[in-house]
Parts: sequence; C-alpha cells; structure tokens
Amino acid sequence: MDASLGNGEMPNQNPINPRSNVILVPSSSSPVWPTIDGPLGLSEEDSVSYARRFYKFGFALLPWLWALNCFYFWPALRHSRSFPRIHHYVLRSAVGLTVFTVLLASWALTFVIGGERLFGHVWDQLVMYNLADRLGLTGWS
Repeated sequence: MDASLGNGEMPNQNPINPRSNVILVPSSSSPVWPTIDGPLGLSEEDSVSYARRFYKFGFALLPWLWALNCFYFWPALRHSRSFPRIHHYVLRSAVGLTVFTVLLASWALTFVIGGERLFGHVWDQLVMYNLADRLGLTGWS
C-alpha cells in the first residue's frame, strides 16, 4: 500500500475524479431489480413477502400463481446472488410449476391418446361427454 496514506485512509480508486473515493461502475451494467418492472415495481422487502405468498398459495391448486411468481420475479430467478431470499421462493415455484405441468400433460395425453383402447369398458364411466345422458338431463319431457 502507499506509504503516504495515513491510518483509515483509502487509496484513490477513481482516476477520473481524484477527489472522489467512489468506484465507477461501467455504463454497460445496469442495476438489477427484483421484479420485471424495474424501479416502478416492489421494494426488495415487499418482493420477499409477495414471492412467499405466491409460492404458498400455489399449493392450494393454483399453480398459475407459481407461473406468475416465475414471470414477475424473473430477474430474481436469473440473478440468484443478488436476491437470495426471493430466489428461494421463485426457484421452488418454478419446480412446482414444472412438476404440475408434467403431471397435467401426462394425464391429458393418457386420455387423448389412450382413450377406449387403454381403459376398455371403464372408459364409459370415465368420460364426461355422456354425463347428461347418465343423469337423465337430456329429456325435456
């Protein structure tokens, strides 16, 4: 270190303005915000609260909240080191949304592709298009 500096003094790290001890950040790096709407969005403390709520309410069979959590807090998902408290909830929401989507797609494709060939005679009890006939709701008289 420079011998001319006294105790507690920091060396000048700003070559543009020698009186300033502020380190200049390159103009290519922009500030990272926890939400997609940048400085107009929530503060970091509010973001943690919302991310936690979206994550927990997603378990109430509302996985679209997990999708909303992943979308709205996308910067927190991408920059995990910047927002570790938010990243925890958003990452788990992404995993929950992925699992739910895979299960729903598997279930739907099983019925679409398999149909009567896969389920046999049980197929008539599983499908909903003949529900009105079974309950006697088709006759108006």
